[in-house]
Amino acid sequence: MLKYDYKYKTSGVFGVSYKRIEITEGQLARQRELMERVAELNAGLETRPLALVDTYGCQQNEADSEKLRGMLRAMGYEMTRDEYAADVIVINTCAVREHAERRVLGNVGALSHTKKAKPSQIICLCGCMMQEPGMAERIKNSYHHVRVVFGPHELWRFPEFLLRQLQGGKRVFETTPSDGCVTEGLPSERDSAVKAWLPIMYGCNNFCSYCIVPYVRGRERSRRAEDVLAEARRLAEAGYKDITLLGQNVNSYGKDLPGEPDFSDLIAAINDIPGDFLIRFMTSHPKDAGEKLFSTMARCGKAARHIHLPFQSGSDRVLSAMNRRYTREAYLDLIRMARAYMPDIVLTSDVIVGFPGETDEEFEDTLRLVEEVRFDALFTFIFSPRAGTPAASMPDPYTREQKQRRFDALVELQNRVSEEKHRAYIGTTARVLVDGEDGEYLTSRTSGGRLVRVRGDRGLIGTFREVKITDSNTWALYGELI
Repeated sequence: MLKYDYKYKTSGVFGVSYKRIEITEGQLARQRELMERVAELNAGLETRPLALVDTYGCQQNEADSEKLRGMLRAMGYEMTRDEYAADVIVINTCAVREHAERRVLGNVGALSHTKKAKPSQIICLCGCMMQEPGMAERIKNSYHHVRVVFGPHELWRFPEFLLRQLQGGKRVFETTPSDGCVTEGLPSERDSAVKAWLPIMYGCNNFCSYCIVPYVRGRERSRRAEDVLAEARRLAEAGYKDITLLGQNVNSYGKDLPGEPDFSDLIAAINDIPGDFLIRFMTSHPKDAGEKLFSTMARCGKAARHIHLPFQSGSDRVLSAMNRRYTREAYLDLIRMARAYMPDIVLTSDVIVGFPGETDEEFEDTLRLVEEVRFDALFTFIFSPRAGTPAASMPDPYTREQKQRRFDALVELQNRVSEEKHRAYIGTTARVLVDGEDGEYLTSRTSGGRLVRVRGDRGLIGTFREVKITDSNTWALYGELI
């Protein structure tokens, strides 16, 4: 087994003490050496081996999967979507909601058939779900066809784990609890030539009472600004037109690195990189949003006119029980400030329905906030208890059916608002980025992230165009190229 010499740095943010782990160049060089060894093994095969990476969950998981694909490509694998043809299958999992967990376990169980049809197949599970207490043991005991299990903190060691299996080694289980690490220099294979994910930090210090992310992703760790800017510059030079900065709490960037730029400074620095592209970011926490962020967005021409700012509940009591660390009025003040700086800002948000103990009147507070703010879109969820979080043990007298009725009422309200807001676009013109195709239409996005369907040649993908909006529905706009 390889020995690792971690470089530790102690930090403290919001009263949370932790050790910052920076993976050294020597450690990465060792993994690159192992990639070359796997590539040599694969080069001796009659046909090039195939790999499949399947991703669940958030954009950060998508970015992690891009690194997994990059490493697999460097090790001599071609990508496939056929699980029966794949020599290596990697499932990158999500732990945020129970529904995603059930889907993962169901699909992993079904892979016993692909393993039976192809006994040499190596099945790997990684991501947040693997870091949950007891999950690795459950996989070990009940899913014997799975050969490799590792958490997000060990992703950089994937070549080592895969080589062990190719050499006939024992099953790998690497899920030791960790504050997390920062790794630079891993290869990446992106899904798109137009849009790119750019992680700028990892982990979370907020400990919202319902959320498992701090337990499975570790503490907040910011990448150094020079590394983020270097990657952003490479993306712009490669022609990417839509760059999304990622973090579990993206606007707390830099707080763990004294002397480094803060999040607003980072946006301004990326804005100064030559090229015609948009800067997006997610996900923001209201406690870390404020005037400096909004004023920076307003003056930076490349900053998209969109902010995703989860409010979760319109009730102060529920917000306190969620440990969100802001009030309803403080949130509304942020919305007013954002709109004062950017009248054309597109606002989206997250809402949890049926948090333990939420009363009908407290849910009405949420509906009233939605009516007042008039979000362009909402991502709505029924509370999903996560074992080990404080909310999982809170008294909850309401039934799933009662929560479903509330959920339906919220969705009905937001659909009406979204339809009205989209209807107001008809007759206007907008600059859009054409980013793909869907059946007979090209798909494109406004600076505010609104989906616009247009007819045109697929050669337009990757270009900015002016369109006139001619029609709309609840979920999309329709336009004609000018």
